[in-house]
Amino acid sequence: MDERTFYCHLRVTHFQFDYLIEVVREQGLNGDHDGGLEIPLKQKVALFLWYMANQNSFREISDKFNVSQSSAHSAENLLHYGSNFYQLVHRVRCAIDGCHIKLQRPPVRGGDYLNRKGYYSVVLQGIVDGRGRFRDIFVGAPGYRWGEKMGRNMLLCDSAYISYEYSFIVTPKRDNGALTIQDQQRNTQICKGCVVVWQFGRVKCKWRRMRDLQNTRLDVVVMLIMSACMLHNLCTGPADVCEDHPAGCPRHDDENI
Repeated sequence: MDERTFYCHLRVTHFQFDYLIEVVREQGLNGDHDGGLEIPLKQKVALFLWYMANQNSFREISDKFNVSQSSAHSAENLLHYGSNFYQLVHRVRCAIDGCHIKLQRPPVRGGDYLNRKGYYSVVLQGIVDGRGRFRDIFVGAPGYRWGEKMGRNMLLCDSAYISYEYSFIVTPKRDNGALTIQDQQRNTQICKGCVVVWQFGRVKCKWRRMRDLQNTRLDVVVMLIMSACMLHNLCTGPADVCEDHPAGCPRHDDENI
């Protein structure tokens, strides 16, 4: 399969795919068996990437990869690699923001997950560095509120955050009609620095499973989101441009705010 076709299907290059296989192998993950037939780790990783990059059902995925539905479900074992997503936020300038990840109503305290847009969600809050990679994430807060977990460093954020409560946060001043030219210029510079907003759009555009998880198990939901952020970090680089939105991925007004 040529590079372009491979990338369109799995959202990674051949090199990134091989690297991911080595990483998960180092984590102790190997192939599997399906009715006595061995499923190579390479096929299992490809199945998982397809699952993350599309919104097919497990029945459709099992048919496409010629495995049983139970084997398609077992690809979720790769989610445990996503749980290793943790990095200390060093003293560099970063940006922080959050977005909603849509899911089905959880069976326990489901009303807590109904957000102001009228659908059920959990919150993904992320700290992103200047290269567009997640340095820290906080996942799983009910959609009716934002989670608050961050490192005490210089952060750029939008006006949803209250800077006077956290001295390490830099926010734009609210425009009440009396902003000076200096205030307006400062707000413009801060907004330019908030690269995190674009990264949420990139994650949902590239790993389309994040647009609507269709899941009620919160432990699986959290692992899926962490895995998507890990894949984002793995595949983000200077040459990584969204084919659908070369000027930058949108935030999908109805899903991402």
